[in-house]
Amino acid sequence: MLRVEFEKWDQSLADLYDTAVNAPHARTRERFMSLYEVARRETNATTWAAEIGRHFQSVQSWIRAYNQLGPDALIFRHTGGWLPLFRRKPAG
Repeated sequence: MLRVEFEKWDQSLADLYDTAVNAPHARTRERFMSLYEVARRETNATTWAAEIGRHFQSVQSWIRAYNQLGPDALIFRHTGGWLPLFRRKPAG
């Protein structure tokens, strides 16, 4: 069974939960909450994915990315698409 290796990254369940609650982007929050719930419940990605209405491979990919690359791998970054029509100008 695929498990969340948070000890490898000097993290705890509390760290996963804190990131899941306080991350600035919803996608990052969802990914960390999934890791937290899979680890806390000691369940598998398939069971958790069914509960949240996601494909099991999505949750598995989040766990694998975290295990291989660390917490930074799950932070959402806008990589394409249209830019907002009205963007704020930097202060200064």
